[in-house]
Amino acid sequence: MLDILVQSCRNKKAAKKFFRKLLKGLRYVPRVIITDKLKSYSAAKAEIMPGVEHRQHKGLNNRAENSHQPTRVRERVMRRFKSAGHAQRFLSAFSVISSHFRPRRHLLTAALYRAEMGLRFATWSEVSCVQTAA
Repeated sequence: MLDILVQSCRNKKAAKKFFRKLLKGLRYVPRVIITDKLKSYSAAKAEIMPGVEHRQHKGLNNRAENSHQPTRVRERVMRRFKSAGHAQRFLSAFSVISSHFRPRRHLLTAALYRAEMGLRFATWSEVSCVQTAA
């Protein structure tokens, strides 16, 4: 899974840093890499992973882009960050917390959803030491 990485610039140096961070956790070399049509991605990929196929097409990356829509919404709403580093620190912590309160609703019935959310809020109040109002 791709992690969230906020960068202030999108040049070749930033793309190389992104690829290194992405590949650091992998135990294998990917067969194909799909990116948008930013030229710095192809330049950085040629240096770091010369044998890997690189596909740049508008529709191919759609699944990855759709998975990041909640992140994009949060970025749009919270434009009060003073720096990319501050946004990165916040998003890396907030994404874990927000996913706790977003169960896969389409897989649950209403009764199971209410029970699951009750358990999750109970766990959250226990972990955060916050007393609920009821």
